[in-house]
Amino acid sequence: MKRGIEDKIRADLAQKMVLLSGPRQVGKTTLSKALYPGSSEYFNMDNVEHRLLIQKQAWRRDCDLVIFDELHKVRKWKNWIKGIYDTEGVRPRLLVTGSSRLDIYRKGGDSLAGRFYSYRLHPFSVAEVKEKYSADAALEHIMRLGGFPEPFLKGSGEEAKRWRRSHVDRILREDLLDVTSVRNLRSMETLVELLRNSVGSTISYESLSRDLQVSPHTVKQWIGILESLYILFVVTPYHRNIGRSLIKQPKIYFYDTGFVKEDEGARFENAVACALLKRLHFLEDTAGEKCALHYVRDKDKREVDFLTVRDGKPEQLIETKLVDTEVASLRHFSGYFTNKTKTFLLVKNLKRELFLDGVYIKKAGSWLQGLEA
Repeated sequence: MKRGIEDKIRADLAQKMVLLSGPRQVGKTTLSKALYPGSSEYFNMDNVEHRLLIQKQAWRRDCDLVIFDELHKVRKWKNWIKGIYDTEGVRPRLLVTGSSRLDIYRKGGDSLAGRFYSYRLHPFSVAEVKEKYSADAALEHIMRLGGFPEPFLKGSGEEAKRWRRSHVDRILREDLLDVTSVRNLRSMETLVELLRNSVGSTISYESLSRDLQVSPHTVKQWIGILESLYILFVVTPYHRNIGRSLIKQPKIYFYDTGFVKEDEGARFENAVACALLKRLHFLEDTAGEKCALHYVRDKDKREVDFLTVRDGKPEQLIETKLVDTEVASLRHFSGYFTNKTKTFLLVKNLKRELFLDGVYIKKAGSWLQGLEA
């Protein structure tokens, strides 16, 4: 199934090298090999033979694309690929892919500045599979199985559970130990379990610290590690002063919607969060915009699930509901923003779309299907 960023990556490869990051097993290798089928060289740093060929720089020069998978496992990989790029340019084209660790290492310096475009590959969204699935079927599929290609395409709840167990376990036992000094795996697993049962609710570092018997600072640090490993992402409350928003209680969502506790409302909200973040990352990676995903809450604890922000300007205020069409909170908060901020109520099970008190009440599947990404 063609991925939404495929054509963008192909175009950018003609100008610079491309760094492609994302969760483990999200389809980075499949996408990479689909760019120039039959005319690409693939090297994986986990393969001993491939590592030797890389050291000798023995790849073909007459192919269209050379793919370096997990290149960050090579010591001083940034300086190495910089030397290749500066010497040989983008013929053949250069694509560096990897798990979230690539993103961590990429942030560590600027030796590649001006030489690359970066992309983040997300799990399937309703919009990305619209050629093969109706909007409602795609949303149900994502809520039940998650959007990662293997469980999504197999379509079996039992197979999805088997895949998910090994997927999370592998990240925590391999990737986690590779990128951090954290050795308390059992506590980290407990934290993940606590968070998957808290999707859609604000979390308290202090409360979690008591459950895990570590400091609040350690909990916050661990969540940051899980975020950098693309297991989850953090949504903070919106405030015009970004510093103030970061210290407020955040919400947690998972890249794998199927991993969320078996609660329809929580999984629906998580699926919408994933779709919104995917679109915002798409805009950042392809158009250079600065985007953010927040939720909105006031002192009286009135709340709206999501606010998308583009280049510092609030764009869309979004509430999610399974059935209800109550718009009081949306109507209340819409007054905080300019007329350019559109207000949406996304209802999963909706018979008729409405426009009520300035709020667009939309059938969730159909609205998500129209998202760019």
